[in-house]
Amino acid sequence: MPTPDNRHQAIICIAGPTASGKSASVLAIAQRWPIEIINVDSATIYKGMDIGTAKPSKAEQAQTPQHLLDIRDPAQTYSAAEFTRDAARLIIAIQARGRIPVLAGGTMMYYKALREGLNELPAACTQVRQELDNFARQHGWPALHAELAKVDPVTAARLAHNDSQRVQRAMEIYRISGKPMSAFLQQPAEKAGEFPYRTISLEPENRLDLHARIALRFDQMLEKGFVQEVKQLKQRPDLHADLPSIRCVGYRQIWTHLNGEYDLPAAREKAIAATRQLAKRQITWLRAQPDRTRIDCMANNAVEQVIDAIAPDMDAALQSISQK
Repeated sequence: MPTPDNRHQAIICIAGPTASGKSASVLAIAQRWPIEIINVDSATIYKGMDIGTAKPSKAEQAQTPQHLLDIRDPAQTYSAAEFTRDAARLIIAIQARGRIPVLAGGTMMYYKALREGLNELPAACTQVRQELDNFARQHGWPALHAELAKVDPVTAARLAHNDSQRVQRAMEIYRISGKPMSAFLQQPAEKAGEFPYRTISLEPENRLDLHARIALRFDQMLEKGFVQEVKQLKQRPDLHADLPSIRCVGYRQIWTHLNGEYDLPAAREKAIAATRQLAKRQITWLRAQPDRTRIDCMANNAVEQVIDAIAPDMDAALQSISQK
């Protein structure tokens, strides 16, 4: 097998908010260049969660190799640190096979960890997490956020009151170590690998257009059987609403609907609203990246613009491979 040294070849990243058309762009890229896709998505990692995550279909997966899909059971967790190690390993392995790695997805925390590195934080503790979950169920996540503000005001100031996953993790770190998360984050970060990246950012010129697409896509998920998918997950005694998998946008709202807390039309509205908020956070992160190439995801020729933007880098990578 060839082992090209492509350490200086830019790694293409197709990023964008949810429903921005990342999958369509990646599949078009695969028709032109010999790529393998590394999915940058904290939801499609879970087995049995296909409809609500808009996971690539089996036919789409068959078109080109895709990595980091279906690698965890919904009862398990997957950290940003694990992603960085897996992604760095995959980049090297794909290049060694004489193919071109392309990162694609919307989990911005994964992109940040891969590019900037991670601070070494205490490992998760099941007992502490359970204690925090119990507190949140009894008093609510804003109350736990208030507790965090007492011991780590720096971290609390940058987290939303209802950001359950991050508030829980920050409190967990303090409970385990006795040190605030902000103190750990002041230490130098460690990177899993040194790669240059080229980000193509699919963003809407008009956010209302993206909102309409988000609503349409969620309705299509419902038509495909999303409620039944969540029902099947809910039948498992080892799954509960506080797991990262069930906290995923859409799953959380349908799960709560199945608990009888509100009807399906209300669940639909809540899920769409939560997805819009997710898209807003994703866009905010992307706009802070100074080196991105921005393309209007709602443009009729958005895919063609993506192809044109990356063609020089992809052709250079292909030429490098052919010379080995």
